[in-house]
Amino acid sequence: MKKTSTRLADGRELVYYDLRDDTVRDAVERRPLERTVTTSEVRRDPLLGDSVAVASHRQGRTYHPPADQCPLCPSDGERLSEIPDSAYDVVVFENRFPSLAGDSGRCEVVCFTSDHDASFADLSEEQARLVLDAWTDRTSELSHLPSVEQVFCFENRGAEIGVTLGHPHGQIYAYPFTTPRTALMLRSLAAHKDATGGGNLFDSVLEEELAGERVVLEGEHWAAFVPYAAHWPYEVHLYPKRRVPDLLGLDEAARTEFPKVYLELLRRFDRIFGEGEPPTPYIAAWHQAPFGQLEEFEGVTRDDFALHLELFTIRRTSGKLKFLAGSESGMNVFINDVPPERAAERLREVASS
Repeated sequence: MKKTSTRLADGRELVYYDLRDDTVRDAVERRPLERTVTTSEVRRDPLLGDSVAVASHRQGRTYHPPADQCPLCPSDGERLSEIPDSAYDVVVFENRFPSLAGDSGRCEVVCFTSDHDASFADLSEEQARLVLDAWTDRTSELSHLPSVEQVFCFENRGAEIGVTLGHPHGQIYAYPFTTPRTALMLRSLAAHKDATGGGNLFDSVLEEELAGERVVLEGEHWAAFVPYAAHWPYEVHLYPKRRVPDLLGLDEAARTEFPKVYLELLRRFDRIFGEGEPPTPYIAAWHQAPFGQLEEFEGVTRDDFALHLELFTIRRTSGKLKFLAGSESGMNVFINDVPPERAAERLREVASS
């Protein structure tokens, strides 16, 4: 992998990640951009103890542009985009309309390919490995920013999810706090460690799932399963078999196997609802240990956390979505219409091999 860092006209950082070491990235940004002005602010809820990002400037962000005006495609002649070069393998840049900025963190966009009409599932294993390496590098770089406590790499796919740009891409949020979902995991981890005299909850969950009926696929270094208490109609958790706290901890064997396993999972997701159905909307979310202090989670260290990816769709059956209504949105109590065992069975049925 070759990494080339540059700056856009408004001062935002842009980084090319290339498969070939001899690739030259010297294209000059030609847009007359003024420096971006953001109004991002993080406010803490005194009752719930969680945080909310207030970012009014995002109201003006690009919304479903036609394909020939996509800001994530390479620049072409006089059609200038966020990427100055005429082609790229993987590129990452600071979001022009970030939810988090400055002392409130940072938001980046990750473009998986220059092919506007592709999806992550269409990538080759070599390309998917490059994305993994980019995620890892950004996690490392962002973790050193003084305002950052947790790094979250994720992909939203599909208009039903709320995606406003059709080009295959994901995002990275660098939060100035530990997110509520991660804090819940850390509390459960601490309670289990105390109750078992040092046992690890992630290890126990993985061991139990691998011995059960909800395994979707398993490699030498990775395992994917539908969790016992899945929140979403079709939800898969992907774990490295050797527990590591973050993407930086993966060894070469796990990195090499990941593209094959992950691409297979994504391709199965597109087969869940049968032939002729539109692509399955999904969210793919990497869960990594926070880089901040963990004193409030007594007895827990970063090494106790288990890196894993959660992949889920809001489509519950053909033509129908799972909406977060009263119980989910009002009380955070999910109601799942698809038994996890049946979801796992379906994901095994639609294997591509």
